[in-house]
Parts: sequence; C-alpha cells; structure tokens
Amino acid sequence: MPLTTSTSPHAKGHASVTAVMLQVLLALIPGVAAYVWFFGWGVVINITIAATAAVAAESAMLIIRKRPVRQYLGDCSALVTAVLLGMALPPLSPWWLTVIGVIFAIVVAKQLYGGLGFNPFNPAMVGYVVLLVSFPVEMTSWLPISTFSSYDMSFLETAAFIFGGQLPPGITYDALTEATPLDTLKNNLGQGNTVAEIRAQLGLDDVTSLLLSVIPIFGTIGGKGWEWVNAGFLLGGLWLIYRKIIGWQIPVAMLGAMALISGAFALYDPGHHASPLFHLFSGSVMLGAFFIATDPVTAAASPTGRLVYGAGIGIFVYVIRVWGGYPDSIAFSVLLMNMVVPIIDNHFKPRVFGHGRK
Repeated sequence: MPLTTSTSPHAKGHASVTAVMLQVLLALIPGVAAYVWFFGWGVVINITIAATAAVAAESAMLIIRKRPVRQYLGDCSALVTAVLLGMALPPLSPWWLTVIGVIFAIVVAKQLYGGLGFNPFNPAMVGYVVLLVSFPVEMTSWLPISTFSSYDMSFLETAAFIFGGQLPPGITYDALTEATPLDTLKNNLGQGNTVAEIRAQLGLDDVTSLLLSVIPIFGTIGGKGWEWVNAGFLLGGLWLIYRKIIGWQIPVAMLGAMALISGAFALYDPGHHASPLFHLFSGSVMLGAFFIATDPVTAAASPTGRLVYGAGIGIFVYVIRVWGGYPDSIAFSVLLMNMVVPIIDNHFKPRVFGHGRK
C-alpha cells in the first residue's frame, strides 16, 4: 500500500467530516423550526423523503462503485445535501419531485464525479435547478404563512396531499398556494407599481387589504414569515462561525455585496427597488449565505478568494432577482460562482507556509 503524506505544517485536526456535518444539521434547527411554524409540516415531510432517497441513492452508487457503504454513509454528507434540498422545495411538493431532485443531486452531481471532495458543483443546488427548469409549476407553488392562510393543513392532511394528491373536502389547490413575496414584488413592479404602492396593497399594516381578505405577504422588513425563517438560519450560521465550522468570509462578502448593491439602487430609485433589508430577509438568502455557499468542496480555498467568491454570489443574486426570471436566485448564483472557483483559486493562492510574500 503506497504511503500518502501531506505537506507541512502537520497539525492535528479535531473535527471529522461526520462531526462537521452533524453540527451543520444542528445549526439548521432554528430555521427549520421557524419554517414549520409559519408554513406547516410540508418541510418536515420533504426533508424525510429527501433523506430516505439520499441514503438509498448513495448506497446504491457506493455498491456499484465497490466502495464501503457504511464508511461513506457515515460522513453524513448525503444527509446534509438532502436536508438542504428538502428545505429549498415548496412545502406541498409531490413526493416524486423530491425523489427526482435528490437522485440527480447524489448520483449525477456527486457520485459520478467521484464522491465527496471531487464534485465541482454544489449537489443540492444542482438538484434544485434541474427541478426548477423541468417542473416550473410544481416548483413555484408556495404556501402563504399559516397564520393568515384560509386553511391550515394538519400533518396528516399535508402527507395525504404530498403522497396521494388528496386535499381536504371543499379545499382547492389554488386556495392553498400563492406567489412568494419576491415573485409578487417583481410581478407588480413589472406592471408599473411602486414598492410603496405594492406594500400598501399587500402589506400587513393595511386595514383595507385585511377587510378584502387579501392575505398579507409582506412583513416589517421582508416577506411575511420569511423574516423569521431567515433570522433562524442567521442564528444557526453565526453559531457555525463561532464554532469555527465555517469561515466568516463567504457569508459576510455575500450579504455585504447584496446590501451594497441593493442599497445603491434603492437610494437611486426607491420607488422601483426594494430596500436591502427586504432582499436580505426574503427568500433563502441566509440559508444560502451560511449553509450553501460555504460548502468547502465547491467554494474558493483562500481567505481572499472566499471574499471574492461570496461577493460574486451576492451580486448575481441581486442581478438575477431584479432583471432575471427567477426571483429567488440562490441556486443559479452559487452554481455560476462554482464555475469560477478554479480561476479564483488560481489568482488568490494562499501563501506557502514559512515563505514571505513577494
């Protein structure tokens, strides 16, 4: 057996891949809890389906590749991919949609490249984009927050719809779903309305909207309910930074770039551009900044490179949201910057240990 050695310094690490992945899953709990509180049990069912499909797909590929199944499954990387993809899907996604996305993420985006450590693209985001392009109707049907929904589905009713397409008597699918705050803002801006007019018509503080039974979708600073979901992921992300599981460069650069570019356009034309807080606390920004963009396999390696990588994602998110066709554009932005990582790493190589800078 050939002896494999690594370059100096030979410092002993204290965290295994399994330990890191488990702490990432633990940090996701506040965001998932807020998600369930505001949008129902669908996310729990999605995650369960995704986790089952991920373990099955990973096991099958490891057997085909003649790799030790227990050893590779034990690193929990497939489970993290499944949880991230499960949370990115609409709460009432049919079970087959989740299974297709997970299989593509695990088999095509991960295992066919050689497994963990060899995949150039974030597997969860690859699976998400494949589903979004292939099944746009299913991927854009979201629930309003349960507090203002016309019907709050129970766990069993949600499961019955996800697995069998059965809705409670007297309830239609259109009555349960609506566009996201980002979609609504973009569509109304395209019709010539201003941000203030849109918030006045659909905001929580408008009594007329409530009397007309219009479900409010805008909260104080972002999408109603999404504010708290993002706050939960922000809390978990800060805990990961505190525990040194992830570095601060990518989240800070991504969120900072988004705040700067959205703030500049909001100052230039506040009537047609939402505030930085709205962009930061709507959609899946915090999930993307702390849990998706920071994937150590597909992100830039050096500290300076991570700043460039994170800033690029933040800029792409805003550009695609405002001028593109996908308002919540985390997946496309991450994959675009995954493509540029080799160039970033080539231009921002870390200093060799023991050598000064030229």
